[in-house]
Amino acid sequence: MRLPKRKGVPDARRYTTAMTSPPPSPVRRLLGQLGPGLVTGAADDDPSGIGTHSQVGAEFGYGLAWTFVFSFPLMVVIQEVAAQIGRVTGAGIARNLRRHYPRPVLWTVVLLLLVANIINLGADLGAMGAALQLLLGGSAALYTLLFGVFCVVIEVALNYARYSAVLKWTTLSLFSYVAVVMVADVPWGRALRALIAPEIQWTGAYATAVVAILGTTISPYLFFWQAGQEIEEQHRHHAKPLCITPREAGPELKRIRFDTLVGMAFSSIVSLAIVFATAATLNAHGITDIATSAQAAEALRPIAGPFAFALFAVGIIGTGLLAVPVLAGSAAYAVTEMVGVAGSLDAKPLRARLFYATIAVTTLFGAALNFIGLDPARALYWAAVVNGVLAAPLMAAMMLIVRNPLAMGRLTLGRGATLLGWGATTVMAVATVIFFASLF
Repeated sequence: MRLPKRKGVPDARRYTTAMTSPPPSPVRRLLGQLGPGLVTGAADDDPSGIGTHSQVGAEFGYGLAWTFVFSFPLMVVIQEVAAQIGRVTGAGIARNLRRHYPRPVLWTVVLLLLVANIINLGADLGAMGAALQLLLGGSAALYTLLFGVFCVVIEVALNYARYSAVLKWTTLSLFSYVAVVMVADVPWGRALRALIAPEIQWTGAYATAVVAILGTTISPYLFFWQAGQEIEEQHRHHAKPLCITPREAGPELKRIRFDTLVGMAFSSIVSLAIVFATAATLNAHGITDIATSAQAAEALRPIAGPFAFALFAVGIIGTGLLAVPVLAGSAAYAVTEMVGVAGSLDAKPLRARLFYATIAVTTLFGAALNFIGLDPARALYWAAVVNGVLAAPLMAAMMLIVRNPLAMGRLTLGRGATLLGWGATTVMAVATVIFFASLF
C-alpha cells in the first residue's frame, strides 16, 4: 500500500543529487597523489644536507649548481625503484634481500645502514639543538635531547594515517629556504647560467664536493623509507601487492612516478635555494668555511639580516623534525625485515616492540653522541664514508631485485628505466671511488 505524500515533506528523491558529495577539485586530486615520494624528497634536505649545501655555496659560489640538475634524474629513478619494490612485492628492501640473496649480504647492508643513520641522527639532532639555541639562547645539549625525545614520542604515539599527515605538513618548513633566497641579493643571470654551464675546477676539493652532494642527495636510508611507506599505504587501503594484482598496476605505478618526481624536484629546488643563498651572501663576502648548518645560519645574520637568519634557523628545526623520524623509521623497517618480524607505524607499540624499540634506541643513541663530544663536521664526514660504502652496492642489489621475476612477477622494471637505474648505480660507484681516492 502506498502511503499518501504529506504536505510540506519533500520527496526524498529530490535529495539524491544534493546529498552526493561533490567530486574532488583538481588540486585536491593532485595533492591526494602525493605521499611517500614527497616526504622522502623533503627528508633528503635534512640538517646534515643543509650543512653540506651551505658549505658548497660558501666555498664554490654557484660553481656546483649544475650537479643538482645532473643528480635529479638519478634521484628519481632510484627512488622510484625503491617505491616499486615495496608496492609490487609487498615487502621492503631488507625482506627482499632476505628472500632472494645470501644472509651475509643482508646483515652487512643493515649494519652499515644502522651505523650511518645513528651518526646522521646525532648530527641532525645536534644541528636542531644549536639552531634553537641561536634563536632562544639556553642549552643546545638540552634542546638536542628534548628534540630526540619529542620525535620518538610522536612517532610511537600517532597511527600511520595521522603521522603521514604530520610529515606532509612538515614539508612546508622547507619553503623557509625559498624565502631566504628571495631576500638574498642573488645575481639570477649568473646563478641560472651555472645550472647548465658548469664552472669546473680541477681540484681535489671540488671533486670531493661533487661526491658530497651526490652522497647527500642519493642516501640509502631514503630507499628503505620510501619502500616501507609504500607498504604502509598498501595496508592502509587494504590492497594487495601488485605482483598478485597486476591489473591494478597501471594507475599505481603512475601515482608512484608522479609522487617521486614531485618529491625529488622539491628536494632539488630547496637544495639549490640553499646554495644560491649562501653563494650570494657568504661566498660574496669572503666567508668560505662553513662546517654545519647552524654556523651557516649564524654567518647569515650580519650579512643578510636577522630575518634571513631566523628563517634559516627555523628551517633547520623544521627539516630536522621531518628527517629524524625518517632516519629512525628506515632503520626500524630494515631491522624488523632482517629478522623476519612484523613492523609498522600503524601497529600498536606492544605488537611491534622491535620496530618501535629500534626507533627509540637509534634516535636517543644519536642524541647521546652529542654528549660525548661529537664533532658535527667529523660526524657528517664519517656518515658520508659509510653511506658511500653502502650506496652503490645497495643500489646494485635493488636493481637485481626489481628485475627479478621471482620477486616482481610480471612487473619487472622496463628496459629504459633499467638502463637509467644502472647508470645511477655506476655514477655512485665512481663517486665512491673518487671519495676514497681523495683521502690519499
